[in-house]
Amino acid sequence: MTTPRHTNERGAIAAEMAVVMVTFFAGFLLLVVFAGRVAQAENDVRSAAHEAARAATVQATPDAADARAREVAAANLTTSGVACSEGTTVTVGLTDWRPGGWVTVTVTCAASLRDVASLGVPGTQTFTATAVEVIDTFRSTP
Repeated sequence: MTTPRHTNERGAIAAEMAVVMVTFFAGFLLLVVFAGRVAQAENDVRSAAHEAARAATVQATPDAADARAREVAAANLTTSGVACSEGTTVTVGLTDWRPGGWVTVTVTCAASLRDVASLGVPGTQTFTATAVEVIDTFRSTP
């Protein structure tokens, strides 16, 4: 009768599975962080576009509306912490500037994703959002 050479290997599979599972869960956690970061940046850009369009509709002139929309969009992105690495592009559409008309604001931001770069994702992702707001029908005209 021969005895096996390795009689003390009990629990080896459990130890190997623990190492594999820790690696799996760490990768999964990084993926969740990345997805959350992308969703937050996208939501912040969308919010900046809506706030800028709303701010533009209460201005007295088209020039003031354009300036105010750009100012509000930039301030909103700064406050929310979105780092636009290549700058923010704000396009303000004022072709229907009249009571009952509308203002269109498009905000584009190439947001930095360096805080989750350990996943090997690109350093920036471009987010674009457009918002349309109606100018009050009963506003006085200048």
